[in-house]
Formats: sequence, structure tokens, C-alpha cells
Amino acid sequence: MVPSPSDDLGLATWRRDPGTVVRRAVSVPAGDLTPLAIVAGSEVTGPATDWLPHSHPRHELVWVRGGTLTSRIGRRILTVPAGFGLWLPAGVVHGGRLTAGAELHDAFFDPGRTPVEFAGPTLITMTPLLESLLVRLARTDLDAGARARTEAVVFDVLDPAARQFALELPGDPRIDPIAEALLADPADVRGLLEWAALLGLSDRTITRAFRETTGLSFGQWRQVLRVHEAVALLSGGADVQAVSERLGYAQPSTFIAAFRRVLNVTPGTLALDVRNPVSAVQSAGLPTT
Repeated sequence: MVPSPSDDLGLATWRRDPGTVVRRAVSVPAGDLTPLAIVAGSEVTGPATDWLPHSHPRHELVWVRGGTLTSRIGRRILTVPAGFGLWLPAGVVHGGRLTAGAELHDAFFDPGRTPVEFAGPTLITMTPLLESLLVRLARTDLDAGARARTEAVVFDVLDPAARQFALELPGDPRIDPIAEALLADPADVRGLLEWAALLGLSDRTITRAFRETTGLSFGQWRQVLRVHEAVALLSGGADVQAVSERLGYAQPSTFIAAFRRVLNVTPGTLALDVRNPVSAVQSAGLPTT
């Protein structure tokens, strides 16, 4: 999620590339939605797009083709690559960043008629069947019986991904400046000792604070943040060499190794998955971070 300057975390927004369009919310289809348990639609946004924090009275499932969605929800960043969707329970404040040229799909679920429950924002495996069913529900020529049967199958095949690709943000005023700087520029190469000197803290204090708030060391946290950024850049068509340089790696091989440690696949494999979402679902499971 892209936080506003008044966000209660006090964290700065992540870097926006030139030409990024900022919108306030994903549009819910107009008209009387009362008879519909699931309302689906899609759009091609064109330029890279940021959505400011907002919420919906219905559950939302959002997924993309030909790109990647990155969402910040509270103190978590979730990246939604090809082959996966993001379930957002009704009322959850969220926003996101979509890579340029991506095709955005979403479906809104009436909470009172949705028998499926998830504890919170959840990555969903977008199987070809699930995606086809939701595309079918975007049609306007379905009669009530056909729609009800299609919705019933959607509920049957709506399953969470085996693993969730999420990054916890610190939410600790002692180290939030580090998170702010890296959200704005993941290529920032300042190390633990430099940050300690800048913030007037010991390196042990920073290390302990990152462990306590995110479950990761400072180095691991920065690495995972860079991988989130790399997924978006690769989805936008950047090659491995360019992404490696942009994220501050001295050698592409170092970047590839770091990427593989986090996602269990190489950057090249993921770039191919963006063009073939079915392959993405069949790839190694996303790690919980």
C-alpha cells in the first residue's frame, strides 16, 4: 500500500517513477449490486499506477496479467506476482502500486453471501479455472441461474496460496528512518554501522529492533524489500542486468543469488512467469517472509 504523508505509521511513500498516475480508489462497478454475490471487472491502466489508501464495503479479490501489484496494508507489504491474487476483506484499508501496461482484474464479494472466510489479506492461487469463472461473472448476459451456479463453483475453488510473500515493516520509531529511506530507494547501500552512527544508536540496538519487529535481521530485511522491488521491475519489462544495477548490486550474479534465496526461483524464471501466469502457479511456492 502506498501510504499518505499522514499515514499513522509515519513512513514515507515508496519511490514513484516519473509518469506514475495516482488514484484514490479502485472503482466499484456502478448500479444496483444487491442481487449479485460477486461482481467482477477489469481494466488496463496504461501507465504505472498508485492507489492511495481506501477501503470497500465488499470483500475484494484483485489480480493482474502482464505485470505485478504491490500492496501495503498496515505494517505489511505484499507483492502479488503473475498467477496469484490478493484477497482483501471488507473494510480493510489498502492501496497499491501497479506496474505499467498491466491488465487489472478485480471481483467484489458480498460479505453476507460469501461462505469463504480468510483471517486477513491473503494471497490466493489464481488457477485457470478460478480466473475463467470470474471472467465469466463479468458478463452482463448471464441469467440468475447461470450466475448462481458459477458463483458456487468460485466459492469451491477459492483457496489461499500455500505461502504468502509479505514483508513486515518495523513500526519502531528508532529504526523507521531506515525503512523510510529504503522504501524510497531500495538501492541505498548504507550498512548497519553507518545507520548506527547516523541515528545515534548502537548496531546491536538496530539489529535487535529489526529482529523484534520484523523477524529478520537488517540485512535480510533489506534483501527481501529489494526482491519486492525487483519483482515489480521485472514485471515491467526490465532485464536482470538493469534491475541488478538499479537495486545497488555490484554484480548480477549477486542479485540472482539473493533473489533465489528469497523466492526459490531465478529472476529470469519469474520474468517468464509474468508472460505465462499458468507457469507462475506451477512454480515453487512463495516463501513467507
